[in-house]
Amino acid sequence: MTEYDYWKIFPRMPKKVTIGDITIRDGFQHCEKFISTEAKIFYGQEMILAGCRDLEVTNLGSPKTTPQFKDADEVMKAIRDDQFKKRASKAGINLDKDIILTCVTIREVAVDRAIEMKKNGYGPDRILMMVSTDPEHHFANSGTTLTQYWREAERCIKKARDAGIQMCGTVSTIWGSPISGATKMEDAVEFTKRWFQIGAHDVEHADHDGSANAADVYRYFSMVMDAMPNPEAHLCHLHETKRIASSSILAALQAGICRFEATLGGLGGQPANFLDDCPIKGTGEYYYDPRYVGLVCMEDLLVQIDELGIKHGYDVNRVLLLGNKMEKTMGARLRSEAIINGRTIKAGHMEHARPGLKKLIEKEGEKIGQQIPPDWEGDVVLSDKWGPADPLWKK
Repeated sequence: MTEYDYWKIFPRMPKKVTIGDITIRDGFQHCEKFISTEAKIFYGQEMILAGCRDLEVTNLGSPKTTPQFKDADEVMKAIRDDQFKKRASKAGINLDKDIILTCVTIREVAVDRAIEMKKNGYGPDRILMMVSTDPEHHFANSGTTLTQYWREAERCIKKARDAGIQMCGTVSTIWGSPISGATKMEDAVEFTKRWFQIGAHDVEHADHDGSANAADVYRYFSMVMDAMPNPEAHLCHLHETKRIASSSILAALQAGICRFEATLGGLGGQPANFLDDCPIKGTGEYYYDPRYVGLVCMEDLLVQIDELGIKHGYDVNRVLLLGNKMEKTMGARLRSEAIINGRTIKAGHMEHARPGLKKLIEKEGEKIGQQIPPDWEGDVVLSDKWGPADPLWKK
């Protein structure tokens, strides 16, 4: 007998999830124009008011490499300032207790910067370092060998903990690398264990070029949950290059993952190597077509999660409005379908109904709600010729 209860088929699947917003960091880092400080502050604050509780704010790396984030201090101060705290408080949000603010700190100098910001009263609650299972991809992003980086990360975690800052360890190229190609998922499971071994608070499992597919996502996160069965310790970070990431999201849910990240409009990708009118270093030549790069789209993801009946804490309609505004900020049509098509309206759209049905029902002597002829009532009995036994069945 078929089991129809989805949660019995996938008992690890959560009934509630956390979806972090990383628009003003990861979303903007691929932009080839500078996004104003005011816009970054606006979207960061508005997403908090719309229900975001995990916000990735900025990158504390060198402005020479990522000048998009030369305003990191200003943005962090604005998210922390008293004026916004009062505004959030009126909405029932305690910024100091309810919200986790994250900064990306790929190298130790950035970790030191985060600690200094913390001492000055506006630093992050959480920072992030990253390893790739592909040594070439890792070198392109960090400029170190994996062994060098693990030693650096171990030092940085201790520093961060002493300063009261959580460290998220990211594992990238889990499902493949845009530089070296295929990778082993087993290596990523091992790297995850290493992060926890040296004191990471949580681990972000990342697909940075859209290599993931649903079957491998389910297999990988099942391996992770078998080895380290604390769903709150794991975070799913997927990029979208083939328009199939929604199936991978569902697969991650089925495996038991309850934490995800997304960006408004599906923005994001490899750090830009051009900004406004000037070529910049970035992380080198783009390793995928910049027309199709991006992350999982926040608006569409929320609608997907919402319509699965899974709790998420966001005001979906408010986020859809922000998605519309983001298209004006970027001056382009972005990836979200939900900002155009909206959510599935259970009540329907009766304004589109064809007039006259009620009169026709009355004329025919039928009852309102009648679906089949009255003499057809009773259990359905299928003919023994139904299906392949039927001589006209098309094989």
